[in-house]
Amino acid sequence: MKGVHFLISTLAILAFATFLASASDPSPLQDFCVAINDTKSPVILNGIAVFVNGKFCKDPKLANANDFFLSGFQIPRSTQNPVGSTVTPANVDQIAGLNTLGISLARIDFGPNGLNPPHTHPRGTEILVVLEGTLYVGFVTSNSDGNRLFTKVLNKGDVFVFPIGLIHFQLNVGHVNAVALAALSSQNPGVITIANAVFGSKPPINPYVLAKAFQVDNKVVDYLQKQFWYNNS
Repeated sequence: MKGVHFLISTLAILAFATFLASASDPSPLQDFCVAINDTKSPVILNGIAVFVNGKFCKDPKLANANDFFLSGFQIPRSTQNPVGSTVTPANVDQIAGLNTLGISLARIDFGPNGLNPPHTHPRGTEILVVLEGTLYVGFVTSNSDGNRLFTKVLNKGDVFVFPIGLIHFQLNVGHVNAVALAALSSQNPGVITIANAVFGSKPPINPYVLAKAFQVDNKVVDYLQKQFWYNNS
């Protein structure tokens, strides 16, 4: 009987470990799976609408080099906006060949004092390299770790990692423009900008909830919810 219990426990642990290992983008089962852009219409199976977790693939024999190509990443983007930064993504929406490959890229342009506001990527870890300028970057750990803040000042050529799901930011502390490239471990890592989500949700979160959570007066919440929360990506 003890052997049976041990076997069941072992299988349970292995199953849980397998679940954790596959919690990010699934591994491809073929060389590539070039995405079809028009996936708004679901597949109908036995009268049931079926959607996929990601994008449908086109016939591999119809794939070509352009499916794996994107140009223009060397072009500086305007940073004339309220936060002073612009994120240019290169994910599966821009490069169809990234579908199922579990990786993507982003260019981040910063004006002087420009900020990529605190945000998270729910589906990907980020590794960032500074191409030009000086950035003050950091991330905050989860509640169970005491919400510790890890920060670093990065110069040209420096690299920093932001673990999956953790709140992080980048600030240009130089007096000139800055540029960084970020690689992410998902074809579609997603982004949740904290201020935008909390104070700019549609419909808005009940002000009492936010006032109690942030321990401020309702008038402060009302003011923040009436602001325009800029999306820099």
